Amino acid sequence: MSATVDVKTLVIDGENVSARAGQTILEVAKENGIEIPTLCHLDGLTDVGACRLCMVEIKGLNKLLPACVATVEEGMEVTTKSERLLKHRRTILEMLFAERNHICSVCVANGNCELQALAQSQGVTHVRLPYRNPELTVDASHERFTADHNRCILCTRCVRVCAEVEGAHVWDLMGRGIDTMIISDLHENWGSSSCTRCGKCVQACPTGALFDKSKIGADQPKNPDFLPYLNMMREAQ
Repeated sequence: MSATVDVKTLVIDGENVSARAGQTILEVAKENGIEIPTLCHLDGLTDVGACRLCMVEIKGLNKLLPACVATVEEGMEVTTKSERLLKHRRTILEMLFAERNHICSVCVANGNCELQALAQSQGVTHVRLPYRNPELTVDASHERFTADHNRCILCTRCVRVCAEVEGAHVWDLMGRGIDTMIISDLHENWGSSSCTRCGKCVQACPTGALFDKSKIGADQPKNPDFLPYLNMMREAQ
């Protein structure tokens, strides 16, 4: 006898939709062709709500909720597009650009960067905040890849794909606040770490923070679509 599916009905941007209990607002929105901007989310990885770009409005609540981790409720009324949300998302993007050293014209990911694409789609034409201009390192010790901390937005995609898909647990976070850094192993050089050389973290990275040395001077398109397939194969085994 088949198990009963707990179905929730809700409204997203004025559209009546249905969802399974436990689904996130982002999942349901994507299933119904409703686009919500994200940076830290990647299909196939656990969501952590790090970037806060997917914040949505819920009728009856004053605060915004991250769509990637907020689960649906019966009768919920969700707004994904409003002037308040647009202002919030633009501010988040400006903060990301001001925090590190993002100079698109000299970045290896120029034209293939999710941060750049989101800034364009959200209408960010300039940054009103003062740039921090931190003196960050570039780790080129790996024979295949390079880690440029100047481009890192701390989305933790590399951390999660290395742990959840590859199972190597090489990447992690060190520090707090604006001093937080992505590190390999116990803050070792990437080249001397326990890295398996699989390249999944490079493909998952939304910016030019992790890139392939062999493609410097050429386009560096990312292809993170392999993650759901890898997870499906792993679960089947």
